[in-house]
Amino acid sequence: MKIFLYYIGKARDAHANAMAEEYIKRSTRYATCEMREIRPQRFDPWEKHPAAFKVLLDPLGRAMDSAKLARIFDRDLVFIIGGADGLPEEWRDHADLLLALSPMTMPHELARVVVAEQIYRALTTLRGHPYPR
Repeated sequence: MKIFLYYIGKARDAHANAMAEEYIKRSTRYATCEMREIRPQRFDPWEKHPAAFKVLLDPLGRAMDSAKLARIFDRDLVFIIGGADGLPEEWRDHADLLLALSPMTMPHELARVVVAEQIYRALTTLRGHPYPR
């Protein structure tokens, strides 16, 4: 299983970046995990990861609890967090899952931390690790 966390826009908050990177680093104990910035005009997630399940973060997406999210961790996954202007509209139409973190607005750096932590939580849940209790 491979998991990719992509985000649009510069990562500016050093503390939030460090937290997200720490959760991704911890996740590599259980699966291949990467996190990086992308530019939509130069990156096509469907071309780069044709077989992966694409999860796009969107305020109008489905809300899920951590246990339900963990159930999709049985294949390669691509998570994409939009920038200040969100995601390209055509991407939303092709997503396998639109996922909402919260009805509240939050900085993209914080969304990255939340998603990275949820990736780690899902992987540890599936392995029976005590972290998610």
